[in-house]
Amino acid sequence: MDVIQRIAQELSITLKQARAAVQLLDEGATVPFIARYRKEATDGLDDTQLRNLEDRLGYLRELNDRRASILDSIRSQDKLTPELEQAINDADSKTLLEDLYLPYKPKRRTKAQIAREAGLEPLADALLADRRLIPEQAALAYTDAEKGVSDVAAALDGARQIIMERISEDAELLAQLREHIWQKGIVHASVVAGKEQAAEKFKDYFDYREAINKIASHRALALFRGRNEDFLNLHLLPGAEENEEHALCAGRVAHHLKITDSQQLTEAWLAETARLAWKIKLFTRIDLDLKQRLREAAEQEAIRVFSCNLRDLLLAAPAGAKTTMGLDPGIRTGVKIAIVDNTGKLLATDTLYPHPPRKQWDESIETLAQLIRQHHVDLVSIGNGTGSRETDQWVADLMKRHSDLLFKKMTVSEAGASVYSASELAAKEFPGLDVSLRGAVSIARRLQDPLAELVKIDPKAIGVGQYQHDVNQVQLARGLDNVVEDCVNAVGVDVNTASVALLKHVSGLSASVSENIVAFRNDNGPFSNRKQLKKVPRLGDKAFEQAAGFLRIMNGDNPLDASAVHPEAYPVVEAIISHTGKSIRDLIGQPPFLRGLNPAQFTDERFGLPTVTDILQELEKPGRDPRPEFKSIAFKAGIEKITDLQAGMRLDGVVTNVANFGAFVDIGVHQDGLVHISHLSDSFIKDPREVVKTGDIVKVTVLEVDADRKRIALSMKSGAEAAKTDKVASEDKKIAKPPKQQPVMTNSMANAFAKALNK
Repeated sequence: MDVIQRIAQELSITLKQARAAVQLLDEGATVPFIARYRKEATDGLDDTQLRNLEDRLGYLRELNDRRASILDSIRSQDKLTPELEQAINDADSKTLLEDLYLPYKPKRRTKAQIAREAGLEPLADALLADRRLIPEQAALAYTDAEKGVSDVAAALDGARQIIMERISEDAELLAQLREHIWQKGIVHASVVAGKEQAAEKFKDYFDYREAINKIASHRALALFRGRNEDFLNLHLLPGAEENEEHALCAGRVAHHLKITDSQQLTEAWLAETARLAWKIKLFTRIDLDLKQRLREAAEQEAIRVFSCNLRDLLLAAPAGAKTTMGLDPGIRTGVKIAIVDNTGKLLATDTLYPHPPRKQWDESIETLAQLIRQHHVDLVSIGNGTGSRETDQWVADLMKRHSDLLFKKMTVSEAGASVYSASELAAKEFPGLDVSLRGAVSIARRLQDPLAELVKIDPKAIGVGQYQHDVNQVQLARGLDNVVEDCVNAVGVDVNTASVALLKHVSGLSASVSENIVAFRNDNGPFSNRKQLKKVPRLGDKAFEQAAGFLRIMNGDNPLDASAVHPEAYPVVEAIISHTGKSIRDLIGQPPFLRGLNPAQFTDERFGLPTVTDILQELEKPGRDPRPEFKSIAFKAGIEKITDLQAGMRLDGVVTNVANFGAFVDIGVHQDGLVHISHLSDSFIKDPREVVKTGDIVKVTVLEVDADRKRIALSMKSGAEAAKTDKVASEDKKIAKPPKQQPVMTNSMANAFAKALNK
């Protein structure tokens, strides 16, 4: 089966869809472009399907390249049989391919190879072929001191090494045993002796056992981190009953050798060979393989979780084009202030010291009021770092004293603001501005438009991943870049206001072309139509095709340039205009009239029903923003630090991170609380994302507070259900013993993950 056939089968799409998508990708088209503007070609594959297709295409092509390399290697050794070639061509995974190649893979000089050089392979063949032989007698003919075979024992040991290597390199047997242990195996973690105190954050794993195929990704990554930091020992047991499972697997190897009567001397000798092959060769290999399999699956899941959280954050509701003041809170160092206009242009900066040790509360309020009045500030964006609640109180006091100032205040996440402040990009944007004030600019702008500002920050610095430093960094970067690209193109970009950081994520635009767009805009003024983009240096026809539909020109020559209608499809709109007798301005924003048109009337050989339908929907509301309506939250007054919390309190909060075991919620006390998955809903759920996503405003109940360890357990259940579940969890803790199997997670156990979670 070729790559395209396999992709079609795996993704449950037609061969035509797969072939069209692969061709478009090979021609340089991006996933957002194909999903939005090539629906006829792919029969409507969406961006998720196309991303999966793109990933599988890369994997299968790498697999084919490796397959060709392996075939060449074995062929050069004159060992490629028709049966082996067929098996290699049929291999559908890299693991199976490497299993088949193992006997022919160049390797260091093994004990088996030394035995072959000593002429002991015929002895191994004889013992396998004739079970009536007496091993010691058969070995007498192979003793040769000059070849290093000093006696019968040495000859038999050499023959055993040869047979053991053959067994360990049997792809079919290895695959069967590997899958068996995946189904039966148990991971056992224990604390490294003498490191109990230093390994406190891994306390839940000091004596821990769980079926390897049941371990959730966050637990797997915690286990591997504990091992890598030399706090945990990590062992794979073949099953719950270790000795019995070892014996069973050794029996499988013996069956592979066709041992039927272990009373015969040769078969008894071969049975011992099978046992040693399992223990020394096969299980050692399987142990490494399955731990790697567990790690890779955990990393993929962690990257998926990070990607989902990043998508939610980037697509958070924008406050809009309003003059905004950003406050980067600080106690001793003062509150850094930056005011930006409705386009994000910096208007003014300052630093005030309302908090100790200077305590310039009243003076700072008056200065702040003057700045707000002078620049007609509509929104005040307060970073949620150290000093956030104190700064929020300060602004609230200002609002009481100056009730004529009709602005709104909000608290926003400042994750990554310090990274942006010290970045090369920030230095280019604000070369003369102090680093500490650049963070305030970022805090202001991310309230106006989270997407436009957050794309300037390395996604890994935004703080919505779990164990992000433990996963494959290349795969993580690629996955997060794909998310950013999809989000930017889903929203669209105003080409006359966008930064280079935002433009470079537009379909078809590189960083250098994005810089050229901004330079052209600065030199020639705002773009008045999309055609002018072709005058930008290095923005060729292909880049224009890929990018034009996602670039918006507001208030330009052509109203369509402010929409998601691609310039290549403008003739369709002209046909609609000709048919209806209405001007484009009369058509736009008229849903009843547009919905009364028959899309099929305007199709042709190039533009089919999907494209025409999309165009009519776009004309209803050009440049529609897929992001939700903006909402603000006010944290409860008087609840400012963890010691202010009490069990039973009902509070508003913002979801800051979603993991597989629950959601982290900011309730305004400088320490996120954890809503364990069992407390997210009154009904059972498998995935926290069924009920929450990053950025959601939620109501929570405080269940448990551990101020010393900075742990807060929260619930989103209704009152009765929350109390009932917490009571069960409390009872579980009273009778809990070191688990042999992973138990249902209590609130305290779940809360412990907060410490190990990278945020």
